[in-house]
Amino acid sequence: MKTALKLELEEAHLMIAAAIRKAGEIGVLETICIVDDGGYPIAMDRMDGARITGPQIAWNKAFTAAGHKRSTHLFNTAPNGPALPGNEAFGIQWSFEGRFAVFVGGFPIVVDGNVIGGVGLSGGNGEQDTQCGVAALQALHEFLEASGHAVLVAADIKK
Repeated sequence: MKTALKLELEEAHLMIAAAIRKAGEIGVLETICIVDDGGYPIAMDRMDGARITGPQIAWNKAFTAAGHKRSTHLFNTAPNGPALPGNEAFGIQWSFEGRFAVFVGGFPIVVDGNVIGGVGLSGGNGEQDTQCGVAALQALHEFLEASGHAVLVAADIKK
């Protein structure tokens, strides 16, 4: 039997707070969603003035990152992105009633080598969403570092 870490509300809130701080620094209005390892939301915040479509998009990105254990933009990164035309997963974005996101802004949350959730962001361009997502991962890293847990902090994650 395996003992598994579970992401909780406290960690989700500190990740969202870090992403919002970064969004404020770079001048973008974001929606941030943190999901558990099954892709279900633990917490979500939409900054004042952010797009009304942001919550669904952020959730889709977090769902995809957690469920498929990779950063969402890696699906369509040339030349071997599996969702690119002609590649093995072309069309995967229509899976799960269209909830499967294959563009930038979703990152798996990897602690001690295991995917325990995902973070999804919507509101900025790809670079801005990535900066805010990495800030969220960095905040979790700093929070868990003292307890001896290792958090993968990177834009390109593939487990």
